[in-house]
Amino acid sequence: MARSRPFGITVLAALAGLGTLFAALNTLQYLHILPVWLGGYAFFNFDLAAALLWGVTTIAYAWITSMLWNVDNAGWLLLVLLSGLNLILDLFSSMGGTALSALLPGIVVNAVILLYCLWPRTREAFARA
Repeated sequence: MARSRPFGITVLAALAGLGTLFAALNTLQYLHILPVWLGGYAFFNFDLAAALLWGVTTIAYAWITSMLWNVDNAGWLLLVLLSGLNLILDLFSSMGGTALSALLPGIVVNAVILLYCLWPRTREAFARA
């Protein structure tokens, strides 16, 4: 029997997919495969560590996106944890020498994801699913 997907969960899955794209972009920029368009990237003078962290984040976002698309209730909790962790990782990146203008798109996306996850109607949708 197919499970119905409420609109809020679909929006959350789309936002998680957008988070996946931003994490993959950060990974490729720290690996110096893609150019940096908005400021400079540096992670405590060791960009490989940042590329590894962002690569793991990309995989986690992709996994959570598939969980949300399949209406798995655990996806909501994992997305809350990952978006919060991503905001902390952005903070560490800014302390490590990355320009805030380079991190701003990811910060905005993760803040929107976290706020939308904590929205009461979104939590109700996962309680009903």
